[in-house]
Amino acid sequence: MSDAADLLAPETRSRSSDAPSVDLDALYRESGIGEMLAGMDRELVGLLPVKTRIREIAALLLVERARRSIGLRAEPPSLHMCFTGNPGTGKTTVARRMAGLLHGLGYIRRDHVVSVTRDDLVGQYIGHTAPKTKEVLKRAMGGVLFIDEAYYLYRPENERDYGQEAIEILLQVMEDNRDDLVVILAGYRDRMEVFFRSNPGMASRIAHHVDFPDYEAAELLEIARLMTEGMQYRLAPEAERAMGDYILRRMAQPRFANARSIRNALDRARLRQANRLFEARGNAIAANDLLTIAEEDIRQSRVFTQ
Repeated sequence: MSDAADLLAPETRSRSSDAPSVDLDALYRESGIGEMLAGMDRELVGLLPVKTRIREIAALLLVERARRSIGLRAEPPSLHMCFTGNPGTGKTTVARRMAGLLHGLGYIRRDHVVSVTRDDLVGQYIGHTAPKTKEVLKRAMGGVLFIDEAYYLYRPENERDYGQEAIEILLQVMEDNRDDLVVILAGYRDRMEVFFRSNPGMASRIAHHVDFPDYEAAELLEIARLMTEGMQYRLAPEAERAMGDYILRRMAQPRFANARSIRNALDRARLRQANRLFEARGNAIAANDLLTIAEEDIRQSRVFTQ
């Protein structure tokens, strides 16, 4: 009997004369992950290392599914993850995409993400933390639990802090229900490293670490275009050049938050556009005017005066 046949479950081994095989391409098509990965490439700017890692995880899960289909024994793979990077680098967005991918491959029951922070898990008084944490876990079961700024769960400087209780409950559920819940921790890379050193039990349960790079200026300008289109606006050519100037200036300033800062800038540009149109309300306003962000709507930002 071949080595491969030795690994097969008994019911499959009895049919070993019929060399077991699986159509990996058919599984790929049936899962729909090809469309999900293509959508990720099309709709998410940059993030090449992140996209590469997601493809690697998708390949692992597809092969594990193929193994199970021919009777090979396979423990459910650990899918708990840590996303590290600066604010506005797409961690929450990718978590939603990851939920869709895991659901398509049959590793979670629901294409569902519950996003929380410390305040959703940790109580202020004795006896409050356990019910809060268990309620969140109940809502997330069957899908993905995304914990942003997860390092705030651990505050050793405060002996009356109840974050450790939430961590202990999470650890137990992550181990006992790893076939029905995926937990994604997120935050700054250096702070998450400190968190894991202080909580080795949590570190041992995280199988995949994905680091999100900051966006480059050209990528942020493309993000601005996509956001504008998504809001059913458009940047006039001069406004697009002004946005490019804005991005370079804003990147050099404190508290820059990548795509989040770009969204904030566009929200303020829309406010200026609305005020400009309001001042001209005595005249008929063309549809094109309602759609267009003008150069002045961008350059009135205080970023250009600092």
